[in-house]
Amino acid sequence: MTTVSVTDVRAAQDLLSEVAVPTPLLPSRVLSEQLGGPVLLKCENLQRTGSFKIRGAYVRIARLTGAERAGGVVAASAGNHAQGVALAASMLGCKATVFMPVGAPLPKIAATRGYGAEVVFPGPTVDDCLIAAQKYAGECGAVFIHPFDHPDVAAGQGTIGLEIMEQCPDVRTIVAPVGGGGLLSGIAAAAKGAVKETGGRDIKILGAQAKRAAAFPPSLAAGRPVQIELEPTMADGIAVGRPGDLTYALFTELVDAVVTVTEESISQALLLCLERAKQVVEPAGAAGIAALLEHAYAVEPPVVVLLSGGNIDPLLLSKVLRHGLAGAGRYLVVRCRLKDRPGALVTLLGELAELGVNVLDVMHERVAARLHVEEAEVLMHLETRGADHSEDVIGRLREKGYTLTLS
Repeated sequence: MTTVSVTDVRAAQDLLSEVAVPTPLLPSRVLSEQLGGPVLLKCENLQRTGSFKIRGAYVRIARLTGAERAGGVVAASAGNHAQGVALAASMLGCKATVFMPVGAPLPKIAATRGYGAEVVFPGPTVDDCLIAAQKYAGECGAVFIHPFDHPDVAAGQGTIGLEIMEQCPDVRTIVAPVGGGGLLSGIAAAAKGAVKETGGRDIKILGAQAKRAAAFPPSLAAGRPVQIELEPTMADGIAVGRPGDLTYALFTELVDAVVTVTEESISQALLLCLERAKQVVEPAGAAGIAALLEHAYAVEPPVVVLLSGGNIDPLLLSKVLRHGLAGAGRYLVVRCRLKDRPGALVTLLGELAELGVNVLDVMHERVAARLHVEEAEVLMHLETRGADHSEDVIGRLREKGYTLTLS
């Protein structure tokens, strides 16, 4: 089977010298304190098109023949690969058609079209898009640019690994999000190949998959790539139902472990990136941070964590941040029963003010089948200072005789 070596990655780096931006490596004090050693963030969310995907897409398309480029290229993507292919194709002078899932984030659709690609929506998942794109390629003669399962794509993504080794030569663990595996397999080939050449200490390579879309753990257990049923996940960019044949082979050779992360951890990771690192990151791009929050035992500092993309719909960002605040105990949605009499709501809000709670929203309902005639119910969105403060607020209100239901 075709493989990818550090030599291949260096050749890809030469092709990308005037295309991809060498992204910064920023220290994270809060994560370093939690892990007891240096943690650095590789900010591919600051890359052109907002993610690492331009690297692999450009290398793949640049290596096509003139006749192949004349026939156009086709791709399937939830958004970031779409933008990478669209920009790379426009830079190299060929037509691009991109199949995206129904419900893909609107900013990613707009950006893909803005780079000149035609966008088609064949179904709800990336796997539907892959099937449709491959069929289109067979019928129209366009070259299919796979999002992960091609050596040129993996080599292009692997240039991140070379940058990490140059920026942090003493790195001991590299953590990155995993969908189909092209990103981490390329990074692993570059980093482990570079270490082998110099005779240095080995590096641990750790992948992070959303628990609701984790195809690698069962595939590695089965000894072959297996198809899984995807569940809805906010990390749409890494929701892939089956590893590639090439990436699976590279994982078995080079990747040390793959862990899964929950939706709660992803939302808290995104919140941490925004609040503490001042980085706007999409849910898939924050999966590596989520892995540190859930699986700190699996890494050895110095750790480099890849923020793989920052293309997030502002509406989704607002929703995910509330989710992250709730997971951190800083956002409460509470239903409260009280007597339906003048001054009852004012008294409740006064109690909350004394407890230092910020009331974000209130809906007061006086007539409903579930309520007694003398009752009213208030749905409140509350901002607190953390989990301990939230527990104190709930306890104090119940001591005052209020009936609470947490939503």
